[in-house]
Amino acid sequence: MENKPEETWNIPKNPIPIFKVDPVVVLILSFLTCGLYLIYWNLKVSEVLNAVSEREIISSPIAIFAGCCYPINGYFFYLAGKDGLPATQRRLGLPVKDDSLLYLILGLVFPMIAAMIMQSEINKLY
Repeated sequence: MENKPEETWNIPKNPIPIFKVDPVVVLILSFLTCGLYLIYWNLKVSEVLNAVSEREIISSPIAIFAGCCYPINGYFFYLAGKDGLPATQRRLGLPVKDDSLLYLILGLVFPMIAAMIMQSEINKLY
């Protein structure tokens, strides 16, 4: 019997969950559901950013509470802008930029707009 090693060259180490949504849809659903869609959106975005960076940047409890509590929402967007989006930019070969302050301010004042901008950045992965 011959032991052949399993070929793993074409299997990604950590598959990225597919979450491609039009940013305008994120904005519309957020308004229509009075922000409840953002709880689901936060969970899915945290899964994508954690998979891209190959470590846990944003935990699920933070993603859930971010949709309910505005100070935590600012923290969620700060973490995503500081660690998550630069990981996606590195993966795509784009120049890395730190927009954490922008996402923090928008996450506290206009979270639906921040989600829309972040979704457009995440859509570049697909």
